[in-house]
Formats: sequence, structure tokens, C-alpha cells
Amino acid sequence: MRPRSPRPTLIALAAMVLAPALASAAEVKLVRVWPDYRAADSFTRIAEYFGGKEKAPELIVRSQPASRDGYYFLARFQSTEAQPGSIIALEYILPGEDAARVQFFPVDLPKGSRAVLAGLTGADWPGATVAPTAWRLRLLGPAGVEVAREQSFLWSLPAAAAPAPEAASVDAAPAANPPPAS
Repeated sequence: MRPRSPRPTLIALAAMVLAPALASAAEVKLVRVWPDYRAADSFTRIAEYFGGKEKAPELIVRSQPASRDGYYFLARFQSTEAQPGSIIALEYILPGEDAARVQFFPVDLPKGSRAVLAGLTGADWPGATVAPTAWRLRLLGPAGVEVAREQSFLWSLPAAAAPAPEAASVDAAPAANPPPAS
């Protein structure tokens, strides 16, 4: 009788060890982002007139949950696996400002396709006539690693180069040998 080779056992063991790592590599796509201002009345559905709560086909997350007026980013995600405990990181620059602001929205994305309305509402948005100069929306997975991203064209532009110092004139050039101090 021939001794049994350990190869099938090693292959089975390796498969069990690597399976969780391969399974956690779910693919998430950010299909599209539509940014736009929305007034509070655009969220009112017929059920609310009869004492019901807000109900929408998309998941709605707001920076100020008590306020509906604001600037929203409607994002459609496509995922091969559920993404519970994820975070939408929304970075934006307002007109006349140089620094970006950041808002975080916790979300539990299911497997498949899901639309999410992430809104900058209440005191976090200056008004209906204001649009962001540039923005970037990122989905951070449960481990905090970026799994999807979309951004505006202006966000992708490089930062403005600092102005070059003016060339020194000949008159302003320091003397090669300054006079001794008295």
C-alpha cells in the first residue's frame, strides 16, 4: 500500500485559510452622482399627509436630520456584497472659500444596487442659490478603506501654483562686501 500524499490536505487547508480574504474583496462601484439643491417640500409623499413618516425609495442621510432643505448628492452604488458599517465621506468647497469642508454619513449598503441621498442640510448649507465650487464623494468600507470614489471636474484640478517671487532688480541686490558695522 502506498502512503497517502499530503497535497490534497494542504490544498484544502490553504483554501479554508484564503477563502475569507477572497470573500471580503467585494467589488463596489459608484455608478453615478447627481448633485442638486432640494427644497423640503420635494420630499413630502402622500403618506405623510395621512400621519405617516418620511418614506422614500432611496436611503436618505442628512447632516442635520431635522432639516430637509439642502444640497444633496444622489449617489447610486452597485455592490457584489453587502457593506454594513460603511461611511460616505463628502468633501466640498463653497464659493469664496479655499479650504474643503468634510461631512461623514454612516450607511449600511445592501448587496446589489442602492441609491443614497446624502444631504448637507440646515446650518451646514448656506442656501438654495449656492452650489459647491468642487466636491468629492468617497465610500469608506467597514475597515475605513476607500472602496469607491466620484468627484467633480474642478476637484481633480491641481492646486493653483504659488506665484513666483519677483526677480530682484540690480539696484536692490545686496553688496558683495557689506561695509563693517561701526
